[in-house]
Amino acid sequence: MTALDTPTREAASGPPRTSVLRTELRRGTGPWSGAAVAVTTLVTLYAKAPGWQSRWTDATDMLHIVVGLLLGPLVLAVGCWQGGRDRRNGTRELLGSVPRGPLRRAFLAVAPTALWPVAGYLSAAAVCLLATWPYVDGGRRPFLELVAADAVTLAALGTLGHLVGRLVPWRLTAPLLAVTGYVVFGVAAARTEAAGSWLNPAVEHFYAWDRPVGWFAPAWVVWCAGLALAALLAQAAGTARLRLLALVPLTAAVAAAVPIARLPLDGPWRPDPAAARLVCDGGAPPVCLPAVDRALLPDISAALAPLNERLRGLPGAPTRWVGGPSVGAGETALPSPDLDAVRGELSHPDLYLNSAVQFLFAETCRSEDFSGPEVERLGAIHLAVSEWLAPTPAGYGVPVGPAGQRYLDALRAKSPAAQRDYLARYMAADGCRPEEVPVP
Repeated sequence: MTALDTPTREAASGPPRTSVLRTELRRGTGPWSGAAVAVTTLVTLYAKAPGWQSRWTDATDMLHIVVGLLLGPLVLAVGCWQGGRDRRNGTRELLGSVPRGPLRRAFLAVAPTALWPVAGYLSAAAVCLLATWPYVDGGRRPFLELVAADAVTLAALGTLGHLVGRLVPWRLTAPLLAVTGYVVFGVAAARTEAAGSWLNPAVEHFYAWDRPVGWFAPAWVVWCAGLALAALLAQAAGTARLRLLALVPLTAAVAAAVPIARLPLDGPWRPDPAAARLVCDGGAPPVCLPAVDRALLPDISAALAPLNERLRGLPGAPTRWVGGPSVGAGETALPSPDLDAVRGELSHPDLYLNSAVQFLFAETCRSEDFSGPEVERLGAIHLAVSEWLAPTPAGYGVPVGPAGQRYLDALRAKSPAAQRDYLARYMAADGCRPEEVPVP
């Protein structure tokens, strides 16, 4: 053996597999797609930080919606563009000339569009979760399994987009695929009552005191990854035997989709007893919130204090203010603090107080003919009393109107004793019988 033989054999053996994957990841739109996914996620969540930065559930839900409505169509389009460019530039034929198996060539080709969006999303999600950490209850944990499932969703969509681009290399296929994905995901997300709605990556969840069932995230991973892998094997396989191999992930995807499609309206979320457990202050009447919102209890108690003072001793006054899912008979429901809570603090106590008054006087009337002049008069009185007890902050709510303003002026002109007497009569009246409600 001569000294010249060694480099010749090394060249013949080809570069290491890691260097081949590294080369593939560096080419094309892959790195740019990862950066676009990270920037889109961070910008979107930064703009809506007050709505998610106080609870793990809200942070996870917001990340999920960003994946379904924004990142999903974006990754589809980027993958489609990359796949179409490979077809237009003849990259497929070039890869077919090297001594690699068809499956290896296929996996290397889709690696940039599958892996870079995942890297960008996980980086942005880590930033968002770290930004949430200081403001949440320490007894709970972030739902990392759902974040990982959303990352698999992006990898699957990138792979499917790449395969569509290979089949249809037309340059306008990518933007059309993005628009189609946005419309399909968005329309399906609005139909939460439809069968199989939770198979859609953009469907939304609302309640902060829930937790996901343990099997959902693994089933979702199998559902998304199985579809993408089946499509990749079916397109890349060069023989009928390899095409039959695609039936394995396809069968697994269908099997995982069945329990997801049969989920109820609340989807995989179930009440978390620890998060929904009521925490009360020592006031009279008590103010109680779910444990997940206990950081807001001092602010909400202070916001309700003036109203409780005016209602004390009157018939129909709240015996206990309760927020969350467990409002019992005889208790008064509190409005959700979602729109007013920012990083564990109540940002608009006056607006929250106004909403609490609306909840206090809310009536559920079953009459089919609940209309006419008496009902209009009742609505004007209701607005006047609510505005008198808790004035609406500027820029919020609806105007009381001319009739409501007359009633409001009459209330303000009364003496304190007459005001209290009228409020007692108003609260004792049946709100579903407009003729019984007294005029100020």
